[in-house]
Amino acid sequence: MMLGTCTSLDYRHLQRMSDERGILQFACGSTPDPRSGYTVDDNARALIVALQSDSDWEDRREFALRYARFLYQAQRSGGDWCNWFLPGRGFVDDIDSNDSIGRAFLACSLGVSADEDIDEELRLICRQMIVKALPLVKGLKYPRSLAYALIGCCKLVDNFPEYSQQSFELAKWAGEKLTNLYFRNRVAHWRWFEDRLTYCNAILPHALFEYYSLKSDSKILNAAQNSLRFLSDRLFERGYLSVVGNRGWWVRGGEIPLFDQQPVNAGSLVMACRQAYAVTGRNEFRETGELAYAWYSGKNILEMPLYNQETGGCHDGLNSDGLNANQGAEALLSLILSTQAMSNNKQDKQDKYKSDENTSSPEKSFPAS
Repeated sequence: MMLGTCTSLDYRHLQRMSDERGILQFACGSTPDPRSGYTVDDNARALIVALQSDSDWEDRREFALRYARFLYQAQRSGGDWCNWFLPGRGFVDDIDSNDSIGRAFLACSLGVSADEDIDEELRLICRQMIVKALPLVKGLKYPRSLAYALIGCCKLVDNFPEYSQQSFELAKWAGEKLTNLYFRNRVAHWRWFEDRLTYCNAILPHALFEYYSLKSDSKILNAAQNSLRFLSDRLFERGYLSVVGNRGWWVRGGEIPLFDQQPVNAGSLVMACRQAYAVTGRNEFRETGELAYAWYSGKNILEMPLYNQETGGCHDGLNSDGLNANQGAEALLSLILSTQAMSNNKQDKQDKYKSDENTSSPEKSFPAS
């Protein structure tokens, strides 16, 4: 796996972390830790990885079905998901969250229209889960959970005809809520949705770019572009990506904490930039995504690569005293999802060049930000 060039994807550690039930949450070093159990958060991410892996992972059909079955077992009769399964205890609600509901909803929205080489059982149970979960979307309270659900609803509009209209109405509701949140909170030097930045920040503009592709509106594009540019401008002030550390997060008017830096936050930015480039064609977003992706290969505050070539894993973060030795599911999945996004970026760029060679039509213009 050559980070930065997107030549291949490494699924060795993913397969090591996965068993018949799904993907385990944590690892001690590179050794999977069964005591940590399994989460909906990680199995939703793993399902997305498997669905997007195409033919570069020969076991994807089998593993995708495992992850989908875990989500199916974790879903309650009311449509929400119990986030944590512990061996010997079963499902426990200690770490349930709106975000885990949003992530599961997004993964299932992709599963309803999975490729033909994916097991029909997977498509069936994803449809069943979506039908149960759709009524919950308007009950999601937090911006990130809304963002995950918004992306999912946008996917469903085209891919789940029986619920296309309901999905569109929910996407409109969630999209307008996020857009209005941005315009209510932005000020001259703080172009953001809230008064602080925490984890997976880039999922917010990412969702609005997705929504803009469904409902072209300059207000949506303005919020998406300006919030992503604000985030990128601040996180690349050192010339490389330095994501918001989790020791206090970044509160408006304060300084950005340098540690601990987690891979999921870098991955969130990579995927947001990929969506921004896909929607707008602006090279600034492609280039920002490439710089963000380089964080994994050592272009970061510690100049240390997080991808472990020996194991195929990804270290859990950058700490003030060095590299986190553990290689859990969240870090690994963020790396693979980012690599998939960069591979798609590369293909988008090639397709654009081919299009430019074969047409004299002017490039689509977008409202100024």
